[in-house]
Amino acid sequence: MVAAFDALLPIVPSETAVITAGVVAATGKLAIAPIVVCAAVGAAVGDNAAYGLGRRYGNHLTGRRGRALVSPKRLAWAERQLAIRGGPLLLVARFVPGGRTAVTLTAGAVGYRWRRFLLFDAAAAALWAGYAAALGYFGGAVFEENPWYGLVLALSAAFVAAAVVEVVRRLRRRR
Repeated sequence: MVAAFDALLPIVPSETAVITAGVVAATGKLAIAPIVVCAAVGAAVGDNAAYGLGRRYGNHLTGRRGRALVSPKRLAWAERQLAIRGGPLLLVARFVPGGRTAVTLTAGAVGYRWRRFLLFDAAAAALWAGYAAALGYFGGAVFEENPWYGLVLALSAAFVAAAVVEVVRRLRRRR
């Protein structure tokens, strides 16, 4: 459920929760497969809720009813980006802090096809859940005697991975 809330409130520590569960699984107190499945399902449910909110209330954001909160130029750019790179964008946004929320809400607001959204979002949720749980699991297995060291290492790796994705994104934007 933490992963579902994270889609709407990016301050909710869903990745931390999944990594922590992976660390606990490495000690033998939890099974890794249900962690991955629950995290992926929770993430997909949250993303679809955000998509639905964007679809339902996007007209307020876009100015289709009332005053626009986003300039038409920026909205057109977002719509073009989703049309051109929708799938990869959904996959990458999953690993960018706050990116997941922005992309899922925008996809709903601009009318990105739900079936296509669902397909890429399910893949992104599964990749993310597997990555986060494995990070905790293998970090926890290496540090079996001191699982908290594994947790710290896994969280550090997650932050580094997110930073690398963000740096690459910004470098690509400059080109």
